Parts: sequence; C-alpha cells; structure tokens
Amino acid sequence: MDPTGPETTTMYYDALSLPDPDAQPEFYAGVPVKRFLAWVVDVLLILLLCLLILPFTAFTGLFFFPLLMLVTGFLYRWATLAGGSSTWGMRLMSIELRRLDGERLDGGTAFMHTLGYSLSMAFFLVQFVSMVLMATSYRGQGVSDYLLGTTAVNRAG
Repeated sequence: MDPTGPETTTMYYDALSLPDPDAQPEFYAGVPVKRFLAWVVDVLLILLLCLLILPFTAFTGLFFFPLLMLVTGFLYRWATLAGGSSTWGMRLMSIELRRLDGERLDGGTAFMHTLGYSLSMAFFLVQFVSMVLMATSYRGQGVSDYLLGTTAVNRAG
C-alpha cells in the first residue's frame, strides 16, 4: 500500500499508529458531528430494543426502564464495538474507533470503552468535558478515548 499524497483522493491508513490530523485531515473531517449523529441513532436503536424487550418482562420492565436501557445499551455498544469497531450508528455515519496502534477494537478494549462511556454518562461534568474534548481536541477524543488511546476516524475506503 502506498501512502496517499495530496494529489490522490483515497485515504491511506498506517496500521502502526493513528493517522496524523495535520498530515491526513480527511480521517477526522466532520467526525465530531458524525459522532453526535451516530450517538442519536444508537440511543434510538437502544430505545427500540428496550421497547421490544418490554413485553417479555410482562411489562414489569416499566418499573426499571432506566436500568433496562442501561444494560441493553451496554451490551449493544460492547457487542457492536467488539464486532466491527463501531456501533450501528457509527457504521451509518461511516466512522469507526481505532486504538492507539491503529488497529480496530478487540473485545477487551470495546468493553473498557463501553465502561468508560457508561461511567461518563453517569457524571454530567465528565460527560461535558468529554463532549468539549471531542469538539476541540487534536484528534477529537473524549475522556474515555484519552484514557484508552482510542479515537473515532472516518472509515478508509
């Protein structure tokens, strides 16, 4: 694989590290907005899954619906991140998460990323800082991304 120069339109991905935002800005173009839209899609999918599960709880799930959303969301995010390094919302927006070494997330990293996301959602200040970092940082990383060395990038190809 040849590195992409400024004259080509295909994206080259060095599998030994994350793309450099200065040298390859196409990997990060529009990612914060795409990440937000993917989050909206994922929340709606999780809500739909919970509504489908509800009759199987004889509707007692209404009494613990936030917990049902939390558990369903955790399993959904972990499974989809481990299976393709992106949730279905991220796939729809053509973005994926990558590790510091440039590789896709494995099951363990997907679990830790999902745990970090869940914990940040539990604390408004952490989630607020995470959103600000995604919108303003060099690679658009949130708090859990910084801790794990992951980032969201546009899918190559």
